[in-house]
Amino acid sequence: MCATCGCAGDDAVVHAAADANDHDHDHPHPYVVPTGDARTVQLQQKVLAKNDEIAARNRDHLGERGVRMLNLMSSPGAGKTTLLERTARALAGELEIAVIEGDQETELDANRISAAGCRVVQINTGAGCHLDAAMVARGLDELDPAADSAVIIENVGNLVCPALFDLGEAHRVVLSAVTEGADKPMKYPHMFRQADLVLLTKVDLLPFIELDTSRYAADLAGVSPDALLIHLSAVSGEGMNAWLDWLTAAAI
Repeated sequence: MCATCGCAGDDAVVHAAADANDHDHDHPHPYVVPTGDARTVQLQQKVLAKNDEIAARNRDHLGERGVRMLNLMSSPGAGKTTLLERTARALAGELEIAVIEGDQETELDANRISAAGCRVVQINTGAGCHLDAAMVARGLDELDPAADSAVIIENVGNLVCPALFDLGEAHRVVLSAVTEGADKPMKYPHMFRQADLVLLTKVDLLPFIELDTSRYAADLAGVSPDALLIHLSAVSGEGMNAWLDWLTAAAI
């Protein structure tokens, strides 16, 4: 199981493959056969309860200062950092944005965001697969965001574990690149179910790949009926105005 989140718990289900020789897919964690060991569930409940307490403090602290925090989540490579670079430059002088960068290693993304004009804190999780509320609390202490500003968290690239952890955010935004395929909302429902906004990114590549955007929208609506969907390309600019309008309204 993951070191803290218990994502390989008792409720894991092992399905027999249609073809016993077809094993060319990846698994983020080993197959787990349910054991009925309640200790896993108790550990997860304890970790999440403590996390939720800290998240509530984060939310209250930010609320007192009129600061809105957004949690950006996606698979690796969906375009979070590029979107933040474009966003920072587009809203310079209009909305003050500070960024908490989450990655297992390096300060590469933090350097890019800093060059775009944002104050930024890099949190390296090591072997960890997500940010938690305590990490974010330390990041907020370092950033000390100004009143009536916005904080954007770029979470660790992962469509599984980050969905479990409330960080004290006001909104959750999930990015899903067209290159990942149309099935992501159905395959990762816990992530998409909690999204306020879903950005289908890299739509400038649609002429070169097979992706049924109608199916994607229908699957998303089935998993998360209230989530707003925006088609976006940070390269061509398609959808950027819709994203910027949503962000500035969310930051009020």
